[in-house]
Amino acid sequence: MKLGLIDYFLDEYHANHYPEWIKEASGGEIQALYAYAEIDSPSGGMTTARWCEAHGVQRLGSIEELIEKSDGIIVLSPDHPERHEELCQLPMRSGKRVYVDKTFAETKESAQRIFALATAHGTPCYSSSALRYAAEFTGIDRGRVENIASWGPGPLGGYSIHQIEPVVALMGPELVRAQYIGTEKWPAYVCEYADGRRAVITHHGWDCPFGMAIGHQGGETVHVTVKSDFFRDFIAELADFFRTGEIKVPHGETIAVIAAREAAIKAAQAPGQWIDV
Repeated sequence: MKLGLIDYFLDEYHANHYPEWIKEASGGEIQALYAYAEIDSPSGGMTTARWCEAHGVQRLGSIEELIEKSDGIIVLSPDHPERHEELCQLPMRSGKRVYVDKTFAETKESAQRIFALATAHGTPCYSSSALRYAAEFTGIDRGRVENIASWGPGPLGGYSIHQIEPVVALMGPELVRAQYIGTEKWPAYVCEYADGRRAVITHHGWDCPFGMAIGHQGGETVHVTVKSDFFRDFIAELADFFRTGEIKVPHGETIAVIAAREAAIKAAQAPGQWIDV
């Protein structure tokens, strides 16, 4: 199965690793053979031509040509989600299997428009943070999760997706509002559900591991520090999507994740005030 990669620019972490990881996960059955990028790396990295040469991928001159040659499509641009809606316009009309890298969209409305376009054209697609597939979350009884305290690294804008995604996976998509409770140095926010359940999410610098304290309805708490190779588990699921067409994350959950992230970013501009999700 031949995959095409669409990116804003190609010399970035995900593009540098996905081709080999997907090839390994599928036993060579699925391979990234084509690539298109809007621009060369703006930070002094490899040009598009050099990247394609280094990775054994054929550079194509247009998204139209890439769609025509490919059996499945990955829309990358993980650090520039503001480019996703435009980059998805033709892939979501293709009817071919499409994965969109994290963060799926900047706003809830944008996420809804992308999925509506895919649905109108019968295009199977999904998006996810790799943290959804951390092995430490697999044994959690999701129907009994009442409260979560989550922590992890990175800034709110770029890394909140990696904490909000597991929260929605464990607690569901029925988020209604968010409030910023952190400081300028240490971002933190609380997300509330329609039934009063809450998740508190904090960012504690690059050396902080991903982890959670998960409170269940009976009062017991499960403590989790993510140590598993969640990226490899994610890639295995991604390869299975291209093999089978099975959508791995419901669109409604992805929309909820993006809406919560959008609300958290807005809440950071008005600490102490509730912002609707």
